[in-house]
Amino acid sequence: MLDSVLTAARGRGVAISPTQNTVRFGLFELDLRTRQITKNGIRIRLPLQPLQILCVLLERPGGIVTRDELRRSLWPSDVFVDFDHGLNKSIQKLREALGDSAGSPRYIETIPRIGYRFIAPVNEPRRVLEFRADATLPRPQSDSAPSPHPAIAETRRPRWFLLAAWAGAPAICALLVVIGLLLYRSHRRPQELRYTQLTDFTDSAVAPALSPDGRMLAFIRGANGFLTSDQIYVKMLPNGEARRVTDDDRPKYGPAFSPDASEIAYTVLNGSSFSTYEVSVLGGEPHLLLNNAAGLVWLDAQRLLFSEILTGIHMGVVTATVTRAGLHTIYFPEHERGMAHFSFPSPDRRRALVVEMNGSGEWAPCRLVALDGTSPPRSAGPAGPCTAAGWSPDGNWMYFIAWIDGQSHLWRQHFPDGESQQMTFGPTEEEGLAVEPAGRALITAVGVRESALWMHDASGDRPLSSEGEVVAELSPPVFSSDATVLYYLLRRGEDSGVELWRTVADSGKSELVFPGISMTAFALSPDGKQVVYTTDAPGGTTQLWLAPVDRSAPALRIQVAGARAPHFGPHGKILFDHTEGNANYLEQIDPDGSHRSKVFPWPILEFQSVSPGGRWVIAPIPWTQGRSLPAVMAIPFDGGAPRHLCAGYCKATWSADGKFLLVSMEDATRTSPGRSLAIPVGPGESLPDLPAGGLPPLAEPSIVPGARSIARAALVPGNDVDHYAWVNTTVHRNLYRISLP
Repeated sequence: MLDSVLTAARGRGVAISPTQNTVRFGLFELDLRTRQITKNGIRIRLPLQPLQILCVLLERPGGIVTRDELRRSLWPSDVFVDFDHGLNKSIQKLREALGDSAGSPRYIETIPRIGYRFIAPVNEPRRVLEFRADATLPRPQSDSAPSPHPAIAETRRPRWFLLAAWAGAPAICALLVVIGLLLYRSHRRPQELRYTQLTDFTDSAVAPALSPDGRMLAFIRGANGFLTSDQIYVKMLPNGEARRVTDDDRPKYGPAFSPDASEIAYTVLNGSSFSTYEVSVLGGEPHLLLNNAAGLVWLDAQRLLFSEILTGIHMGVVTATVTRAGLHTIYFPEHERGMAHFSFPSPDRRRALVVEMNGSGEWAPCRLVALDGTSPPRSAGPAGPCTAAGWSPDGNWMYFIAWIDGQSHLWRQHFPDGESQQMTFGPTEEEGLAVEPAGRALITAVGVRESALWMHDASGDRPLSSEGEVVAELSPPVFSSDATVLYYLLRRGEDSGVELWRTVADSGKSELVFPGISMTAFALSPDGKQVVYTTDAPGGTTQLWLAPVDRSAPALRIQVAGARAPHFGPHGKILFDHTEGNANYLEQIDPDGSHRSKVFPWPILEFQSVSPGGRWVIAPIPWTQGRSLPAVMAIPFDGGAPRHLCAGYCKATWSADGKFLLVSMEDATRTSPGRSLAIPVGPGESLPDLPAGGLPPLAEPSIVPGARSIARAALVPGNDVDHYAWVNTTVHRNLYRISLP
């Protein structure tokens, strides 16, 4: 390569001198030494794989790089990755960083079914090679020959440096890819891991469970393994045909084999309670195994380990027989809203790993509990939301599926006090976990999920430019008061935080509101001039902030630790959800940190929304007279009787102008996207008459005068019923056997 460079240079009568290792195109500059890309001098966060793709494309600007070439460059054959989805997601992140689009590309052109081409001009003066026409070309010298130029002799570099500098940007890009891949494989991805695909569905397969002998695999076919109407399937390993064994549209989760592998137990949300049903591995009608029982597994042929509700939705782990004899309480979360949904017993049946939701209704780190009560519960695994767990057959290792930095991956920890170690990496994620009885491998669902903003208006449905993964679980998007601008939380890469963005609805133009500020929740003031938000703080708590949208003044820190779900309330107050003892309360505070107090004397489960005029607060409360389960209420802020909003669980938000209340009701069978009911709000934010027990699930609009139905749940309302946005999430996963180191 060096000879060809010199030959080309001689032919043009120019000399070559190494300069800074940067490549410039458009407003962007790529620094190959620091692996950073900047736009107008401002650093842009870009994960390693999109950066490697950019380097490969820059090797041949204007030329086509095939998808197969990218696969060979970025993903070696002995390491599994869901290549098509991984490459598509990396290209998407690269385009987002460059402000590019597939429809009208300025930098990266898609060649359908073939590959990609970098189409922007690359500026020569800032490349690694700088050609000077007025210089004298030195002759190449051997290593033993003295240099004819003293200056060159004094500054002689190692041969690898000269090669990298003289070979140009393509060589350095290739070197960067190789070094990055070697580091990625040697330090991040254990080389011992091997992947074997077990299912090949065009949709998804999740929630794996193995029979005691490891010969049969049960799973849920669908994108969601928790409280889903999707059905349970069984297949013989390794190559048996998958067979459907349930025809049950009720929300379900947690398939588990009986000790003799003849039955599969699973949890059902049956109306307002959890129950465990069994179905034969051959299929047929399910039968009730145990009421008030969830996440059930067998400790032996007689004893069961499962979760039950004590009061409200407070769910903990117990043991008993199938007749509920010998009931023994193992563990209940401290918070009254805590819900321990799964428990995974150790091989010696002395301990269990518990997967639970915390007082905010979010997945929490896993807990290690003693089944005999000889030691107190403690956290186990990585310090992030844990959704599945398991044990090695010898009990020496604990395995976890946990969310860290916005991605769900496989972790392990040596029992009892080892450090958590991440085992899987990259653009694909893992969900669900089953360990083979021999301990040589585990089975998990591997795939990708993507989310983007969509808009519905007079022209129909269309995507908005979301430039990454919209994080609606923390705070749903909101419109400005005139419904022209949409604000939302966005994660642009696996190494970036969750930041506040806004998009103009008509043009799709997007921009970052507060650069470098990673948020956990936010709310926009009714006049659109301020944002109140929370950030992570040391000790696992949060910090509350107030800032002007136009950044005309620095953010003001409000002296409250542990605030959640901040909103703007009436009388200039800031409202937030806060835990006191084992319950949540709605509190208020002045922006200067003074006059903090509870809004209501009774606890709430969560703080959903407040009306723009500040008259109503929407929140479920733990229980009301005549009800054992929580009720979603519309509560007058300044006093008065609360109103039942929904007979079951629902979520409600307000149009930006406060003229209607949008109630989002999920289908109880989860076989449809659900429905939203747009309820008109009268003068002074007066609510119309509602049914005494609240709106039933999927209520027809005739139940409230003037109401309209929208055939989609979880909407972001504009200022009229025909203008709204939503977060469109797609998931594709299949089951893989992963060998263990």
